[in-house]
Amino acid sequence: MGELVHHLASPPGAEAPAPLRRRFRSGPYWLALQLVLAGSLLLLFIVPIYALFSYGRFSEILAASQSVAVREAVWLTFFSSGLAVLAALLLGIPLGYLLARRAFRGRAIVESLVGLPVVVPHLLVGLGLFLLLIPGTPLYRFTQSIGFPVYDTIWGVVLVMVFVSAPYTVLASQLSFRAVDARVIEAARALGAGPATAFLTVTLPLASRGIVAGLLLSWARAVSEIGGLLVLAYTVYPAGPYTGPVTSTISVFVYDLFQNGNLADAAAVSCFFLLIAFALFLLVRIGERIGWLPWQRGELAP
Repeated sequence: MGELVHHLASPPGAEAPAPLRRRFRSGPYWLALQLVLAGSLLLLFIVPIYALFSYGRFSEILAASQSVAVREAVWLTFFSSGLAVLAALLLGIPLGYLLARRAFRGRAIVESLVGLPVVVPHLLVGLGLFLLLIPGTPLYRFTQSIGFPVYDTIWGVVLVMVFVSAPYTVLASQLSFRAVDARVIEAARALGAGPATAFLTVTLPLASRGIVAGLLLSWARAVSEIGGLLVLAYTVYPAGPYTGPVTSTISVFVYDLFQNGNLADAAAVSCFFLLIAFALFLLVRIGERIGWLPWQRGELAP
């Protein structure tokens, strides 16, 4: 009765009673808000994909999957992105560990430089690399002298992919190494483990989940790259480990179809590649479920 009198006596616009606020925060209203917001973003993901599959008919998608040119583009994309992820693994993890465990002058500058490729338009990245390796420059002469041509080769593709994707591995590694309890490392050192042994047997295994997540993000970013490739490696000729025919990455391949007005073919090739990408991410989730991967189900952020 007292609560009712208080409610009737409250002036218009007064704060809602505490029970109503609690009901909004934990009851059906709060759940409805979450569903609306999450569903809106999910709808944004689904609608463009639906548009692609509605425009590209099944027969055209099947034809794209059987096209030698499309298969070569897909193969080049996965091969070069695999090399880029390997480079991110070898170079990014030490840098992430250094930023997480060492205090040194200029660390803020280094961290800013690592994050810069994430925000810089990647067309500018391609232009910068192109000017660095343009014929006549010292670096161009050096790469040619050691048999490591970059412009319009797979090495150009890998170079661009590493530039745009490796920061995700560095940042994920830094956060993962920082999350490892220093007392665990000190205990390993107290038991006689040297710095390298403690890193390989304690720190790295404990940080592996975050590092793998960063590598997956790096791979996804490398596969989707196009801006820098339009400048440095629009067409890829046989060189180095790539001995196939003249082709391009799948993103440039689809862009070329679109520029030539072949919308149906561009949609069909896009759908074919989307199916491959979806199958790979589904395989990761299955690996989570049955224990193939070094984390429990649901622990890997998408």
